[in-house]
Amino acid sequence: MIVENQQSTHELVIITGMSGAGKTVAIQSFEDLGYYCIDNLPPALLTTFLTLLKDSGKNSTRIAAVMDMRGGDFFDSLIDALDQMLKAEDIAIRILFLDADDATLVRRYKETRRSHPLAINGLPLEGIQQERMLLSEIKGRAQFVYNTSKMKPKDLREKIAQAFAKDATNTFSINVMSFGFKHGIPIDADLVFDVRFLKNPYYIEELRHKTGLQTEVSSYVLALDDTQTLIQKLTDLFEFMIPLYRQEGKSQLVIAFGCTGGQHRSVTLAEYFGAYFTGKEHAFITHRDINHRKD
Repeated sequence: MIVENQQSTHELVIITGMSGAGKTVAIQSFEDLGYYCIDNLPPALLTTFLTLLKDSGKNSTRIAAVMDMRGGDFFDSLIDALDQMLKAEDIAIRILFLDADDATLVRRYKETRRSHPLAINGLPLEGIQQERMLLSEIKGRAQFVYNTSKMKPKDLREKIAQAFAKDATNTFSINVMSFGFKHGIPIDADLVFDVRFLKNPYYIEELRHKTGLQTEVSSYVLALDDTQTLIQKLTDLFEFMIPLYRQEGKSQLVIAFGCTGGQHRSVTLAEYFGAYFTGKEHAFITHRDINHRKD
């Protein structure tokens, strides 16, 4: 992992990942945040570019650069460049890796009628699988890995803004989210807690069509003895783990609470701990499946 130097005067965010995973949206988002943005910077030129940057005399510069397979000789040259920059004391480097599942990437290529850069004359899936293998090492070095399979462009922009906005630079952030297991486990979650053992408000007629954002539901869930026991134990766990995550150099933590549909119990717990962390950390709350109600 590349760890930021606290004395760094220049910040470089390397945006990389799977072709079709959203790098164009990402670079536009960084531009909106005031970064100097470069698209398709060949990795072999990275160290030269940073030398020119330091020689420019600017005291502080924030740069975002997209680097992907279009640059040629991508894998070897990028790893070499990163290893060289580990020695720099005045450049903070963070890597944002954008990913998506194979089915989503194939669908996006079909929708745009583009060819995959590694499978110009072949099937998109062949190029995707080859690219995934080549990028495995750089993905392992990334501080941020976003899976965009279920994200809209707006969602990705918001996620980047939360992590990279200027007032949040070099700070630790926590995103507490709720989700429904029947819609799938969130791939980008660091910690997942299954709260389906709590009594389900769905089976109470007057609560069924409400959500954990409403007092009637949250009061019901929080009044349960099992909920209070869970809160106590999780609070102890978070107080123990979060300082260690910060010490290890982690920039953000995604804590996900899951119930059956993502409407009642998970929303209540996400709201509770989102409020708990507010004031202690840069905290955000996301309810992924709260609008997926079908009944």
